[in-house]
Amino acid sequence: MSGLLALLDDVSAIAKVAAASVDDVLGQAAKAGAKAAGAVIDDAAVTPQYVDGFDASRELPIVWKIARGSIRNKLLILLPAGMLLSIFAPWAINPLLMLGGAYLCFEGAEKVFHALFPHRDKHVEQDHAVGNPAHLEETRVAGAIKTDFILSAEIMTIALAAIPGDNLWLQGATLAVVAIGITVIVYGGVAAIVKADDLGLLMSLKGRFAATRAVGRRIVKGMPAFLVVLSGVGTAAMLWVGGAIVLHGMETLGLSLPGHLIHDWADAAAAATPAASGAVGWLVTAACSGIFGLLLGLLLIPLATRVLIPGYQLIKKPFTRNPS
Repeated sequence: MSGLLALLDDVSAIAKVAAASVDDVLGQAAKAGAKAAGAVIDDAAVTPQYVDGFDASRELPIVWKIARGSIRNKLLILLPAGMLLSIFAPWAINPLLMLGGAYLCFEGAEKVFHALFPHRDKHVEQDHAVGNPAHLEETRVAGAIKTDFILSAEIMTIALAAIPGDNLWLQGATLAVVAIGITVIVYGGVAAIVKADDLGLLMSLKGRFAATRAVGRRIVKGMPAFLVVLSGVGTAAMLWVGGAIVLHGMETLGLSLPGHLIHDWADAAAAATPAASGAVGWLVTAACSGIFGLLLGLLLIPLATRVLIPGYQLIKKPFTRNPS
């Protein structure tokens, strides 16, 4: 009997340790996910455009294909790569974060530039010129998964930097939870967004009550404006998060003047508004980080479009087979 009690006591102790470990993983995952919020918002804001122009019956299957590609990117490529970095090259995490932050700034600034100076997008025109819907779907899904890979790499790197590096098991489990949780949140949200107008139309036509039909009509009418707002929020989040990442990386490298200036401005604004000092300080910091991100992104646009992209295409050209 005493042996059984001892065994039960051991099982109880193991269960407590396991529960504490699960709590640690979930807690670290929540913190890491919060750090990556800007990239997550951008991911959710970008993806709906890939189902534009398709029949309503293909919208959810396309989102599901992109989600599967996203989870493969995170779990099979980015998670092992992140763990290897953490073990063998932890010094590389900050430069990679800065590189990812600069990419977010570039993407955000490019969207702002296109909004201010609209012009035709040859890639969109090529998409619509494709006559085969199945081929167009494959092309769109492949493009979405490539874009998701870049955003997912940034999300996973941000998460990795936010997780203590003294426990590899905790790191790996936390990254896995972040990968799965963010994918579910992003693509569950995307699925809800792309089907919201269909739900609104169904409610407006077949709603049992007048109020239900009125809500349905408002959903249908409001979705275009909502998508515009979502895109704007995603762009702002990219610039804010990207700018903040680069500024923090610069401080780590000893270039602390821009970050200190923003910190001083935020402190001054917070002191001037004691009733809402926390919110005002955060808003000033976020706004200044976003402006820094926008300026950096605008500087990167000519570098990317005139040097990096042509150089990449030149390197890739010998390895690309010509269609026969």
